[in-house]
Amino acid sequence: MSLLLGTKTIKNFGVLLMGTLKYKIGLVQINNSFSGAHYLPYTVGLLQAYAQYHNSNPDRFDFLMPIFRREPVENIVEQLKEANLVAFSLYVWNFQLSLQVIRALKRTHHDILIVVGGPHVPNEAETFLRENPQVDLAVHGEGEQVFNQLLDLFPSKEWSRLAGVSWLDALGAFHTQAPTPRIREIDTIPSPYLTGVFNLLLARKDVREWLALWETNRGCPFSCSFCDWGSATSAKVARFDMTRLRAEMDWFSQNRIGFIFCCDANFGILKRDVEIARYAVENRKRYGFPEALSVQNTKNATSRAYEIQHVLSQGGLNKGVTLSMQTTNPLVLANIGRDNISLDTYKELQRRFTKDGVVTYSDLILGLPGETYDSFANGTDELIQSGQHNRIQFGNLSVLPNSEMGSLTYQQRHGLERVASKILNIHGAHASQDWDVDEFQELIVATASMPKEAWRQARVFSWTASLLHFDKLMQIPFVVLNQIFGISYRELIEAFIHVDGAEFPLLHAIQTFFCDRAEQVQRGEPEYYHSAEWLDIWWPDDEYMLIRLATRGELELFYSEAKERLRRVLTIHQIHESLFDVLDDAISLNCHAIKRPGLQEDLTVTSRFNIVEIYQGALSNQPLPLKQGSFITLIRRKQHYWQDWLTWCREVVWFGNKKGAYLYVLEDKSSIDEKSVFELQPSLSRT
Repeated sequence: MSLLLGTKTIKNFGVLLMGTLKYKIGLVQINNSFSGAHYLPYTVGLLQAYAQYHNSNPDRFDFLMPIFRREPVENIVEQLKEANLVAFSLYVWNFQLSLQVIRALKRTHHDILIVVGGPHVPNEAETFLRENPQVDLAVHGEGEQVFNQLLDLFPSKEWSRLAGVSWLDALGAFHTQAPTPRIREIDTIPSPYLTGVFNLLLARKDVREWLALWETNRGCPFSCSFCDWGSATSAKVARFDMTRLRAEMDWFSQNRIGFIFCCDANFGILKRDVEIARYAVENRKRYGFPEALSVQNTKNATSRAYEIQHVLSQGGLNKGVTLSMQTTNPLVLANIGRDNISLDTYKELQRRFTKDGVVTYSDLILGLPGETYDSFANGTDELIQSGQHNRIQFGNLSVLPNSEMGSLTYQQRHGLERVASKILNIHGAHASQDWDVDEFQELIVATASMPKEAWRQARVFSWTASLLHFDKLMQIPFVVLNQIFGISYRELIEAFIHVDGAEFPLLHAIQTFFCDRAEQVQRGEPEYYHSAEWLDIWWPDDEYMLIRLATRGELELFYSEAKERLRRVLTIHQIHESLFDVLDDAISLNCHAIKRPGLQEDLTVTSRFNIVEIYQGALSNQPLPLKQGSFITLIRRKQHYWQDWLTWCREVVWFGNKKGAYLYVLEDKSSIDEKSVFELQPSLSRT
């Protein structure tokens, strides 16, 4: 087809419909899927909603159904073959697949205009554009206004009239335009949910469940060096109108959206966020949806963050509260731009949630600049000591292109060593589709303050801490020894790292496995461990080790070696041998309490000390004295039963990950008469 437009001839570019040249616009935001559940493509939905409302001539454009999930390249190209312009939202999880689609589109449709935006488009884009010549235009920062202006210009390529874009001209010269200020009146951006952008997607029969991304505000006042959030939004927080937000929540509920991920960098930073949480709970009661609302807590507003999470927890909309620490080291906090965030906030939130019985989990990042092995191990100890007995998620540090840490200057200053590592979903299926494209992240595997050997030691320490304390394999004796004898959690964890293979062959085998895995990760091999036998998925290394010990029938040997290893620790601390029975009772109780398949009957265990009382008191931040007597504990096994190991792997080890639900319920059944206070005298606590 050849159409004459004024003095310009345009070949194969659009169709003439009722006297108007219609251009077809493709939008691509490829997200990961979860057992048939898919995220609605919110980012590109915003682009479409804004353009349809603000464009000077919106009738010139037809928007194709957006691409929202991973599919074979040829399938995606087929869906975009009629497009005159395709805009891609790029992030670390879709970068390589998107580039392959772009290359394939350009091979078969030379005239198609390719525009990319999103967090993975480098702000300094020249190298990126030269390495990917199929990309015509790179957009930086907020995309709604730029995309709309681009459509106004289209099919002209007068890109010098646009702000916040980069391109290579026909002669190969690089051009870049400074971005415009952010949109302050963000309610000028129509909601893609409320304007019908996703109506056709909702009608699809090949999607089992839709998930939603949601903004209630936009912006971040913090500038963490590892994050591209604050740098992308330039600090100030703009807010969407409450009327719009209530209408969007109603839309989610009425369309049976079960899971909502709130994209706000700091939910709770505004007073009204409590009201938003309450409205979500009201909708759950009214409609049954949403089933979960995941929010990222604000950094310093302790009381408001607590109230919001309490509302969501009481309303059944969260399964756990994330308390993101990243590090407890003040020097490291300064290096990563988080020194304006109070650690006291996290400790107070931990105390409150623990008291209320609300499940929490914390984040620590391995390999932050300035962190040493000692500070990392001490930080772990500090978090556990402050009440985090449910889960610390130890993440490997990865570099994002537009973060401060992404700059070569920053990396050289802190001696950051990177390695490309394939992105894997924790507990994700190992067998990827033949057509799929691997995505990669850049992991930091050594720093000036944590050289390679120290990084491996820290990685081994984190897996050991997870296995013993957070997978609950040794949590009861750890808590009791800490509470009664004051032995630090770091020392208890390290007692299982530094072992003699001749004396403790099983403990040594565990550490050898962890050490080998740390070296593999450092070489760019998978972050997680694949087990073809156990669900054929990627397991965190500590969870795989728990599975291996249990399924090989090695738990009794493990506890035997663990008892002897910790007796050595008590001896070093000059604890009187008459109190070694405290350790023995705690280990025996932990061994019986670990969930395993095939156990159908409740079990009664008698202890010589009030082990359960001390353990449960510590979990609720209520330290109790040691008592001696006859203490009866009922282990409730009837309530949970797993017929085989595969079911146990899925429902206990996998599904119980964040809850740390690896122990049966323990009930103290001792009568008052059976208990007598045992006064721990200094003469008995030391040999």
